[in-house]
Amino acid sequence: MATKRDINLVLRDHDKELMAIPGVVGVFVGVLPDGKTPCLKVMAAKKTRELQRRVPKSVEGYPVVVEETGPIRPLEFH
Repeated sequence: MATKRDINLVLRDHDKELMAIPGVVGVFVGVLPDGKTPCLKVMAAKKTRELQRRVPKSVEGYPVVVEETGPIRPLEFH
């Protein structure tokens, strides 16, 4: 099996294309439920069938997981 590139470099090289998918509000490096397999997590305002169809299932061999987070807004400090 070929050695995969570091997942942080994969994220850096693909974050713009993932963020360009309508409904995607963020991307980050995470782990699968097994607690050890690295993956790319895509945060979605709403997890729709259309969004899931457009988000790749994997990027450079790393699984991609879509999580519904709702809209992301900056915090307001008073």
